[in-house]
Amino acid sequence: MEHDKPARPPISGDNPFDLFAVWFAESQKNEINDPNAMALATIGEGGFPSLRIVLLKGYDANGFCFFTNTLSRKGKQLDGVPKAALTFHWKSIRRQVRIEGVVERVSEKEADDYFNSRPRGSQIGAWASLQSSHLDARSVLENRVKEFEEKYKGVPVPRPPHWSGYRVVPRLIEFWQDMPFRLHDRVVFTRDAQNTWKNERQYP
Repeated sequence: MEHDKPARPPISGDNPFDLFAVWFAESQKNEINDPNAMALATIGEGGFPSLRIVLLKGYDANGFCFFTNTLSRKGKQLDGVPKAALTFHWKSIRRQVRIEGVVERVSEKEADDYFNSRPRGSQIGAWASLQSSHLDARSVLENRVKEFEEKYKGVPVPRPPHWSGYRVVPRLIEFWQDMPFRLHDRVVFTRDAQNTWKNERQYP
């Protein structure tokens, strides 16, 4: 029952990235699968929102990074309208973080470094998958995998020119945590024109 939920201290702190680091570390200890999973919302044709789950692959004071095929639906949307929203939902610790901001491509070096750290099978997959395009049958994809395995047999797999990363540079970061009787705790950080973060507590 709601009133049986243990009490927890209210959200505190002046730096949203420091607070995110604490929450993310806790999620890594408690979330069973993919604590770095986040919902990514983009803006599509006609202004319609588009949403999917991607994996956070790095973050710092500059923003939150993920990697993908830039010719995919989300890649085209991000290049067309470089704005996005992210949501982390850590059910095991009853917390959420929402992020809104502008989007930029990561550097070529960042993309190369991350691509080179991936398992070889994932590197081959980046070449084989025409992400978001029509696929006649699963066997077509499997055959493309075999083709690229043969092409790069015995040599390092280079990063495809259409595969890179995006960084969401936040202008807003909201921290939410579950509290008894749905009197949840919410603190919203916003970045001003001087690049200074300000925060306010909001009603649940």
